[in-house]
Amino acid sequence: MVFKRMLRAFGVGGPSVDTVLANPNVRPGEVLTGEVRIAGGDHPADIDQVKLSLVTRVEVESGDNEHNRNVEFAQVLVGQRIAVAPGQNLVLPFQFPVPFETPLTVVHGQHLHGMTMGLRTELEVRGAVDPGDLDPVAVHPIRSQEHVLNAFGALGFRFQRADNESGRIRGVPQQLPFYQEIEFLPPGQFLGKISQLELTFVTDPHRLYAVLEADRRGGLFRAGGDSFGHFAMSHDEVIRTDWAALLHQWMDQVGGRRSSHGFGH
Repeated sequence: MVFKRMLRAFGVGGPSVDTVLANPNVRPGEVLTGEVRIAGGDHPADIDQVKLSLVTRVEVESGDNEHNRNVEFAQVLVGQRIAVAPGQNLVLPFQFPVPFETPLTVVHGQHLHGMTMGLRTELEVRGAVDPGDLDPVAVHPIRSQEHVLNAFGALGFRFQRADNESGRIRGVPQQLPFYQEIEFLPPGQFLGKISQLELTFVTDPHRLYAVLEADRRGGLFRAGGDSFGHFAMSHDEVIRTDWAALLHQWMDQVGGRRSSHGFGH
């Protein structure tokens, strides 16, 4: 009996959980739907709460070091105070609103190298270790974001990698404690002047904020350093704008100017 109680304390023989998404593909601002399926174990259990959370990997700087950690950035409570009998099967349907600032993980069917995203399920079981479940989620761009990304492709930029950086960008109404950077290699015509370009979206229901950071190569008569661009438009304005022309014009300015720190992280 003592051994059985000890096993229970480690979650052995307790309820198990499986979360099933109706569709793991979603866009920022949409809703993930599915079911949390709980199977009773070999003894009665009291579940204090069933929680879902979106989790992604974020790069955190501390001093001179950088390290990655998994960050929960949105939560939904699916159930509270649930008694599960031995062998009982329970199904809890859910709707999970995906924040507009959720980082992208897929563009045009291609996974963005460096990105992870999952929906974590946690059962808080009284007197036991939480059994949990993690389901991958694919976040695709909304139409305005896709319009901007298409302009990068049209100009010959090559996607390199993406990551999430801890911190805030000055001058935009950012809600999350981190932001995504999508890194591109510039086309040949700009390669001599700019080594890479990073794009950050900060999105809300009404507007899209696109922040550009160009890493400029230094030269004989030209200072290196970073240049920043900051564009804010309604989603409709973004779609009506010729972003390829806008980007080309901005890159021409950046390629010819001295170091600029007009807009920074």
